Amino acid sequence: MAGLLRAYNALLLRRPLATQCATAAFLFGTGDVIAQQAVEKRGKEHDFIRTARLTFYGGAMFGPAMTYWYAFLNKLKFASPTKALIYRVWLDQAILTPGAVAAFYTSMAVLEGKPKEAWPRIQNAYVPTLVRNWGVFIPTQIINFSLVPPHLRLVVVSIVSLFWNTYLSAANAAAQKAKGIEQIENQLLKVD
Repeated sequence: MAGLLRAYNALLLRRPLATQCATAAFLFGTGDVIAQQAVEKRGKEHDFIRTARLTFYGGAMFGPAMTYWYAFLNKLKFASPTKALIYRVWLDQAILTPGAVAAFYTSMAVLEGKPKEAWPRIQNAYVPTLVRNWGVFIPTQIINFSLVPPHLRLVVVSIVSLFWNTYLSAANAAAQKAKGIEQIENQLLKVD
């Protein structure tokens, strides 16, 4: 196991973008499998296209965005370690996270071929998702920015995200089925 971790660490240092995108893809896909099997109890009715969408989102959208975000945060210089911690956590949770939550629900609607559902999903799921995110990731980021070497910070977030991605996948499925989406879709179809 230690050899595997050393090899992964070496990959992170040599090819951070590719390694972090692959990690995010794997963990988003795994989170969806856990959501469908453990939370939703879908069994043989597993939606493999949904898993592929989440895997794609993780690797092609979340992974690159977070790699560049953490590189940006790591370059910022502060007068003290305490200020660095406070401002990095604040920037991450007050600036990035609100947009990232909206981008997730929008991306899922678009990838599902239902772009008109993006706004209703955001209306239904945005605030609960954001509040739960803060409950999970503010403590995570305090630990992450104070104790973890910069090149491993996305890995820490990605590991915690395995559980978070399970929640996001289940929340997106619930938002997709939420009461009112069909009514809104029907109204939109009448306008077209």
